[in-house]
Amino acid sequence: MSVLTNGLKTAILLGLLTGLLLWVGSLWGSRGFTFALIFVFIMNFAAYFFSDKIVLKMYGAKPVPKNHWLYKLVHEVAQKAKIPAPNVYIIPISTPNAFATGRNPKHAAVACTEGILSLLSKDELKGVLAHEISHVKNRDILIATIAAVIAGTISYIAQMAQWGLMFGNRDERGGGNIFGTLLLIIVTPLVAMIIQLAISRSREYLADASGASILKDSKSLASALKKIHAGIAVNPLRHGNRATASLFIDNPFKGENLIALFSTHPPMESRLKRLNDMRF
Repeated sequence: MSVLTNGLKTAILLGLLTGLLLWVGSLWGSRGFTFALIFVFIMNFAAYFFSDKIVLKMYGAKPVPKNHWLYKLVHEVAQKAKIPAPNVYIIPISTPNAFATGRNPKHAAVACTEGILSLLSKDELKGVLAHEISHVKNRDILIATIAAVIAGTISYIAQMAQWGLMFGNRDERGGGNIFGTLLLIIVTPLVAMIIQLAISRSREYLADASGASILKDSKSLASALKKIHAGIAVNPLRHGNRATASLFIDNPFKGENLIALFSTHPPMESRLKRLNDMRF
C-alpha cells in the first residue's frame, strides 16, 4: 500500500470527521456551527500529531526503559527491518495482544500487553514484533491510528447525543432539533463502522508476510497468532474503545457482537495458511 494511498485515505477520513462535526454543530444554530468549526480545527491537528499518544494513554501504556529485555528485542527486530527502533510500551492488560502506532518510522511506538509477554515464547514474540514493525516500515500505522481516533470520537458523539436526548431540555434556547439528534444517534455508529471498514484487510496480510520475511521465519508468527487467537477467545478485552480494534494484531473484542463480522482483520485461518505456505 503506497504512502500516497495512505495519505489520500487520511485526508478522506479527516474530511469525514470535519463534515460530521460541523453538521452536529449546526443542530445548535450558528453558534454551535462556529464552536464546531473551532473544535474541528483542533481535533484534526490533534489527530495527526497526537493520535498515537491518545491511543497509548487510552490503554494505560507504560514506557519501557532501554535496558529492558523487551526494548532490546524490539531494537533487534528493528535493526533487521532497517528502520529506527520505535519506542516500546507495556500495557497492563491480561488479554494477549500488541499494536504499533505513530506517524512514521521516526515517530513510532510498539505496545505489548502483559498477557502476550507471558503467553509467547521468545521466537513467537519476535514474530509478533516483526509484524508490528512491518506496519511501521510499511507506513500504514498513521492511517490506522487516525481512523481509530476518529471512530472513537464519532462513537463518543453518539453517546453524548443519547444522554442529551434523555436528560436535555429542548425548550432551552439553542437546544437543538430532536429529529437531527435522533438522526445523529442512528447514523453515527454506522459512520464509525464505515471508518473501520476503510482500513483495508490487506494491511494485515502485508504485515504478516513482511514480518516473516524480516526474520526469515513464518512458523513462529503463525504459532503466535494461533496462541493469541485462542487466548482472546478465553480472555477478550472487556474494557476499551472498540473503534481501536483494527490497531491490534488480532481483534481483542472478539465474540461480543455481530460487528465482528465486519472486522478489519482477515480470517485467522487464512492468515495461518498464508504464513505456513511461505518458503524462504
